[in-house]
Amino acid sequence: MRKLFTLWLMLLLGTAVIAQEVDMDLFKSMKTRNVGPAGMSGRITAIDAVDDNPSIIYAGSASGGLWKSTSGGVHWEPIFDEQVVHSIGDISIYQKNPSVIWVGTGEGNPRNSLNLG
Repeated sequence: MRKLFTLWLMLLLGTAVIAQEVDMDLFKSMKTRNVGPAGMSGRITAIDAVDDNPSIIYAGSASGGLWKSTSGGVHWEPIFDEQVVHSIGDISIYQKNPSVIWVGTGEGNPRNSLNLG
């Protein structure tokens, strides 16, 4: 048991000795930036695409309705604005007939900005 401990200790110390040092001066000129949504809404909660044409994508958001892209996600148009509920919890495209889309309302991952379906 003592030999095992000694071997473990040598490996641990050996790793610490050869660890790479980081020059913190390299980071002085870097500025912080936001990389995610700052608000509670706007989260994409569901997404699906047409198998035979993956440029057609549907995305549902926690509180922003259902969106469609025919450009592979470059441009989006809202297609659920006339509905009384804008919280999308699930999307499923009927792949045999992609013009049929099932949309489940209600947020599946509730937060303090919960929107009921």
